[in-house]
Amino acid sequence: MRPLSIGVAGLGNVAQGVLALLRENGALIAARAGRPIAVAVVASRRAKDVDLLGADFTTDVGSLVKRNDVDVVVELMGGEDAALSLVESALDAGKPVVTANKAILAAHGDRLFELAARGEVAMGIEASVAGGIPVIAALTRSLVANDIDRVVGIINGTCNFILTGMSSRGERFDAALAQAQELGYAEADPHFDVGGVDAAHKLAILAALAFGVPFSRDAVYTEGITEVTPEDIAYARELGYCIKQLGIARRTPAGIETRVHPTLVPLDNMLASASGVMNAVELHGNATGSVLLHGPGAGGRATASAVLADLVSIARGERPVAYTPAATVPARVAMTDVVTAAYLRIPAIDQPGVFARIATILSEHGISIEGAIQRERAIADRKVPIVVLTQPVPEGEMNRALDALAALPAVVGPIRRIRVEHLDG
Repeated sequence: MRPLSIGVAGLGNVAQGVLALLRENGALIAARAGRPIAVAVVASRRAKDVDLLGADFTTDVGSLVKRNDVDVVVELMGGEDAALSLVESALDAGKPVVTANKAILAAHGDRLFELAARGEVAMGIEASVAGGIPVIAALTRSLVANDIDRVVGIINGTCNFILTGMSSRGERFDAALAQAQELGYAEADPHFDVGGVDAAHKLAILAALAFGVPFSRDAVYTEGITEVTPEDIAYARELGYCIKQLGIARRTPAGIETRVHPTLVPLDNMLASASGVMNAVELHGNATGSVLLHGPGAGGRATASAVLADLVSIARGERPVAYTPAATVPARVAMTDVVTAAYLRIPAIDQPGVFARIATILSEHGISIEGAIQRERAIADRKVPIVVLTQPVPEGEMNRALDALAALPAVVGPIRRIRVEHLDG
């Protein structure tokens, strides 16, 4: 059969991974696709010393849409404005698109899928979330018979690498971040990763596909890992937990929760075993129960594997993913109404009655204590950390309790709150 001819926008690690896999596994991919996948043209701002497999090279990214020998536009540029313009133009022109761009999907996914549906063209987005882990295929195809009620995952490898270093070597955040930057896992400006923005983009995509809610980065509550300390990690372990940066999308009777934040996870939970730069995503359905997908969440070749999976689907005449908005859009749960347990680390003066007063304030706000750690001796300047693990409570009530605790004369510094997820059932 005639090859599926693609035009690739971008020449970074993922694009180079696509070229490498086509060179190494081209015959295998062709056999599985039913026809070869051939690169007609590569567009990038500048040329690189890379084997383009005989493809043309151009700096005119927009020309990919106009070329008659391009069947599918593969957007691997990154960024937002130019990438969004290219994807929209391709879909308007009736050309299928494969993209790894989580940022444009999280912000404009509804419009892009509407354009694809209007033109009856395919759009592949497997590479936009969790690199080489086929989480989107699992969510929208393999588990399509399930009523999904929870998607929870470690979906940023940089954060997981940093928290793993802090846990295994007792490093402070800055030292673990410096190592991540030295190894190329974190950028010089790491906010996109450690601030939770990258994970929020990915969670917005997963929530839309799981629950039919609109794609919305702004609907995801986002908190980074910069305030997590080795002391928090040690106390969490003493209580039977580890700390992971989780993206959580959950359906509750009140609506859909979408949030990214550091989280205490029980040590015996499946997600606790994901270490280093690995990603792990748990999908919970009413037929299968919990399904855990674990693997490399980034990297040129791993992400290229996901790109090529979408291209093989298109070569077969399939649509890699379909997004169907819910007939009645579920409500979004405001963060103040989210119910979670909490870990609290309260710096207090070492004097009689302080713990009792803390317990009383929590009780006055309807918050029960599940566990606590109180050191017998002050660590410095008569200060002693009081660590409390609470039962689940609405976020708004916890915020009011924290304000009351902070007003106590014996509380002498910021109270650290980290949410706790048991992920049972």
